[in-house]
Amino acid sequence: MENHAEKILVVDDEASIRRILETRLSMIGYEVITAKNGEEALVLFRTEYPNLVVLDVMMPKLDGYGVCQELRKESDIPIIMLTALGDVSDRITGLELGADDYVVKPFSPKELEARIRSVLRRSDKIISNSGIPNSGVINVGYLKVDTNKKQVYRNNERVRLTGMEFSLLELLVSKAGEAFSRSAILQQVWGYTPERHVDTRVVDVHISRLRAKLEEDPSNPDLILTARGTGYLFQRIAEIVGPTQKNKEYT
Repeated sequence: MENHAEKILVVDDEASIRRILETRLSMIGYEVITAKNGEEALVLFRTEYPNLVVLDVMMPKLDGYGVCQELRKESDIPIIMLTALGDVSDRITGLELGADDYVVKPFSPKELEARIRSVLRRSDKIISNSGIPNSGVINVGYLKVDTNKKQVYRNNERVRLTGMEFSLLELLVSKAGEAFSRSAILQQVWGYTPERHVDTRVVDVHISRLRAKLEEDPSNPDLILTARGTGYLFQRIAEIVGPTQKNKEYT
C-alpha cells in the first residue's frame, strides 16, 4: 500500500461507481470521500478540503459542468471529469470550463488511477529541467514565470493557473523555440500516451486556456505559437520584444 496524504472527492450519482472507486482508491492509500450529486459535492469540497475531484458530468440537481464552474471560481484544485457523453464537443466542454483531464465511461479503474497519479504529481511537483535558469524566474516580455513559487505574472499582475496549466507553460518556456507535438506534450505533462487522436484535444484546450490568460491578444498570440504541422512552441525569448510582435506561426 502506498502512503498518500491526498484526499480525493469522488462525485457520481451511480452508487456502484462510488463504491468501486472508493474501494480501489482507498486500497492504494488515498483518503476518499464521496458525493452523489453536485450540490453535495460543493458542500464537501468546502468542508473537507480535498486534493483532487473526480467529477461525473451527468448528475441531478447540479451537473458536473456546473460544479466545475463553481470550483474554478474559488480554487485551482485538480479536476478529472467522467463522461459518458459520446460527442467529442461535450467532452471538451469540461476542459474549457477548467477541468484538467477527462475519462470516458465505461472506463478502466486502472486508467483512472493512473490519471489521478499523474495530475496530482504535476500539480505538486515542479518540472525538473536543466533549461530553466537557476534563479527560477524567467522574464519574457510582459510575462514573468517563477518556477520556484509556481507563479506567473502578466504586466506585474498575478495570473492564477491550475497545476496542469503551469506545468504546460513551464515545459514550453523551458524549451523556448522548440516545437512540441501534441502527443509529446500529453506524454510529458499529463503522463500518458494518447490512444486516440481525440485525446490530444486535451492539449489544444489547455493551450487555448493559457493564451486567454497570458496573451495580449489570444486570437493572435505572440508568446505561445502554433508550429504548423507539429504542435506548439513558446516564442524564443531573444525574439520577444513586446506585445506588438505577432509572429504567431512557424513553418
